[in-house]
Amino acid sequence: MARARVRRVVTTRAGGRSTGAFSTFNLSAGVGDEPAAVAANRRRVSAELGVPVVFLEQVHGTTVATVDAVPGSGAPDVPAADAAVTALPGVGLAVLAADCVPLLLADPVAGVVGAAHAGRVGAAAGVVPATVAAMEALGARVGALEVLLGPAICGGCYEVPAAMQADVDARLPGSAVRTRRGTPGLDLRAGLHHQLTQLGVARIGGDPRCTFEERDLYSHRRGAPTGRQAAITWLDLR
Repeated sequence: MARARVRRVVTTRAGGRSTGAFSTFNLSAGVGDEPAAVAANRRRVSAELGVPVVFLEQVHGTTVATVDAVPGSGAPDVPAADAAVTALPGVGLAVLAADCVPLLLADPVAGVVGAAHAGRVGAAAGVVPATVAAMEALGARVGALEVLLGPAICGGCYEVPAAMQADVDARLPGSAVRTRRGTPGLDLRAGLHHQLTQLGVARIGGDPRCTFEERDLYSHRRGAPTGRQAAITWLDLR
């Protein structure tokens, strides 16, 4: 069976219209940036990729939106969703992050893609299994999935209280680590990798960059307010 051509992109801070703390390519409409700058940045990313892009009003939950129509120019963010899936070619799915883990998922054989925003709360609550289930409802098979774990704060930098670490690790096993300072920490990408493996996903890749350490990426923990980069996936029409 023919495989669809899956595209994946992760943006950086460079090349946009935002200024000040949001400099320069902030793609979030919910962090206090000038709406005109965000709109210009979103138009540019859509033009550069050559596809309309669906953005979400992320709330650190587990709701997954199924995109079954091509969005119009300037379409509002999908309300109260932290993941999206689609079988439509030529439609980009975007999730925003500035320390949380963005995941891009695809079954190239079935022609289904998904994007999920997995922060500490959403990851522990199960946003990723919910996304996989929504993709299965569109015909994807878990054994055929390919997943990219995008840039996020690393375990060496993500210090949390011991009680929080224990709570998250109980629900997302494999996420508890020690930071470089020897304090309790979380490595959400490690926990999500373990979770995906337990679900039966075999093809898992990762962008190793730490948002806290990489100055060309936004990081909420490094300093707020700040902007958000996007991880975007789509099925190529060509």
